[in-house]
Amino acid sequence: MLLVLACLGLVAVANGLRPFRWTPLVVPSFFAAWLTVELAPQLLALTVVVTLLLTVVVGVSWLGLLVTVLVVAGLLVMIAESERAAAKADTALAEWPEPPEREPFEAGLVRRFFRPMSFRHPDVERTVDVAYGDLPRHKLDVYRRKDHPVGAPTLVQVHGGAWVIGDKREQGRPLMNHLAARGWVCFAPNYRLSPRATWPDHLVDVKRALAWVREHGEDYGADPGFLVLTGGSAGGHLTALCALTQNDPMWQPGFEDADTSVTACVPYYGVYDLNGETGTTAATVREKRLLARMVMKTRDREVFRLASPLSHIDGDAPPFFVVHGRNDTLVPVEEARLFVERLRAASSNPVLYLELPGTEHAFDVFPSIRSDHVVRAVGRFCELVRVRLGHGVS
Repeated sequence: MLLVLACLGLVAVANGLRPFRWTPLVVPSFFAAWLTVELAPQLLALTVVVTLLLTVVVGVSWLGLLVTVLVVAGLLVMIAESERAAAKADTALAEWPEPPEREPFEAGLVRRFFRPMSFRHPDVERTVDVAYGDLPRHKLDVYRRKDHPVGAPTLVQVHGGAWVIGDKREQGRPLMNHLAARGWVCFAPNYRLSPRATWPDHLVDVKRALAWVREHGEDYGADPGFLVLTGGSAGGHLTALCALTQNDPMWQPGFEDADTSVTACVPYYGVYDLNGETGTTAATVREKRLLARMVMKTRDREVFRLASPLSHIDGDAPPFFVVHGRNDTLVPVEEARLFVERLRAASSNPVLYLELPGTEHAFDVFPSIRSDHVVRAVGRFCELVRVRLGHGVS
């Protein structure tokens, strides 16, 4: 029994350290690697406990113990890699002079260990399903400190889900709780999803939410004059594209004159290449099996080019902090590298890049070791932008 469990654990650890990229296994490989890597401390404790129990109850299996040692070693490597995210973040932020000091971890790490999917913060309240438009998906949630600060800096968080699934409740909550507890006001909108929606409905909805926050954010204590836009995966794509097409009437039908500008942009593991420029297998499969069939519903190359953030890079881009995992199986890191390279060459504003070794897609969904380090780094970036632009501190 121990040998069987240890072998299964070894497969999971091997996949976490170097995810299987064979196309039919990409999605299950991602889920297995994501959970193994981000829950490595919990899995390490579970492995030790189960091994001890089986050894006492069933007896010693020397081969099982040997394989278990390999599993434990792999999990320790993952934990160490997660801890190194802090130093990687420091290096990324150092590209912009005089970044704020790294904050200590918040209290409650023991509780997080035993409840790793806990998304509540004692100082933060959430107001749900505020309408920003007329359609059923035009709802957003508001996160703010319970003492209701005013004139607070603003964050808008855009969820991912391959443009076809996902909800405002599911992503970005560690970052929103972190910032809201420090006096920010955070908004998390839903947007229309495919296949019912057809591109660019998704982008139009996010821009409509931005326009609503610009107009109504003060009702919730926000200062819409300082607005950071963030999101992951498909949300990272929408986030980057919004930041690169600010106030473009082409993407604002019916609200062409609304203000959809952003102060800074923080895309996590975003999709930047919808036009096949990086030439990766994942990008080709994504286009043929998902985008052309369900999202764009066309093979017109111009539609894909205009939907690609790489096609909209210019010197007017706001400050960017791009975050991507080196082991990302769903959105290859090559997309982020090319995006950052071109953005740095064109933009007059800072472009910071945090590439995280040993890191999968969606690493920030729950407050893991790595997620905590990155959340604090993003908070430091946001405060750095505020200082540079002369905005007051709440």
